[in-house]
Amino acid sequence: MATIAQSSQAYEAWLRGQLGADFVENDLLRKHMKMRASSFAFLRATYWRFAETIFDICPDFASAPEVLAIGDTHLENFGTWRDVEGRLVWGANDFDDAAVMPYALDLIRLTASALLAVSERGPSSETIIAAAILSGYLRGIQAPMPIILERDHKWLRKALVLPDSERRAFWEKFASLPAGDKAVPSAYAEALEASLPPNHAAYVPKPRTAGTGSLGRPRFIAYTDWQGGPVLREAKAMLQSAWSLRHAPEDRAIHAVEIAASRMLSPDPHYRLIGSVLVRRLSPSSIKIEIDRNPDLLLSSDMLDLMGFEIANCHAGDTAAAGSILRDLKSRKPNWLSEAARSVAAQIGAEQKAWSHAS
Repeated sequence: MATIAQSSQAYEAWLRGQLGADFVENDLLRKHMKMRASSFAFLRATYWRFAETIFDICPDFASAPEVLAIGDTHLENFGTWRDVEGRLVWGANDFDDAAVMPYALDLIRLTASALLAVSERGPSSETIIAAAILSGYLRGIQAPMPIILERDHKWLRKALVLPDSERRAFWEKFASLPAGDKAVPSAYAEALEASLPPNHAAYVPKPRTAGTGSLGRPRFIAYTDWQGGPVLREAKAMLQSAWSLRHAPEDRAIHAVEIAASRMLSPDPHYRLIGSVLVRRLSPSSIKIEIDRNPDLLLSSDMLDLMGFEIANCHAGDTAAAGSILRDLKSRKPNWLSEAARSVAAQIGAEQKAWSHAS
């Protein structure tokens, strides 16, 4: 198996080859800074490495039932949006690496991310974290349902709805983004224009830096006015899932919109793939909880349970898989998730140190 330094160089070379002149070198430097900062950020930045090594670390899961899964699952891969009825919805909101894979990997990676986040903030029980995630998943795979915040989950709605001052700051931040040094490539400009409502005000597409694992890929935003208020869209480059790249190279399809629109989710109607560019609506209703801002909420048993439930919602798009998943879960020993996640977290921590020393 390649070392983490070799693997990182190879994947970045692949990204450059795929994106060509659109590759954002300055964002890659920012990504490297994050990778040095913590093992949790390193996990977020290196999904391709998880895809390469998971069956070396946890070989028992290679034969688990397969579903169209999230792939790059972690604590910060959940947020809110408005569905077609205008309802506030919470759930998984980053499907860049969605692919067909063993269902258990989404659970293992989420649990490992929680263990890494906890280890950087003091001791906690691995079994409690894993039990909360698995409990939510078991409920969800048997009775999936979108997580709508209009009536239920008051505690989560209270935590996520922004006060007026933060809503104003949100719009001001995007209004003040500087223009880029060069023209926006036509694929992104055309995707942004196609995603906006008719008769909107004039605007200039601008580059944006965001995320961790996707740094290096170009992003652009369109900030404009329509019918008396601001409107915001983002366009982002999409590539073959790192999972498919490693395990099914012939599958070059982008599965993000497919999983986001599966039968047990209530998607944002503005989440669209135009060619190989993903466009989505940005707004103060489209936010996520970040570990640095609210670790207690993000690592609470209630939140971890709900994350497990939402993973099941995503997996439940494959109606035939539920029975096979339940049988597989019953066949595993009680602490399988905590043990697997502990092994993954330990490997990620070791590789983060090795990569930091080598880079």
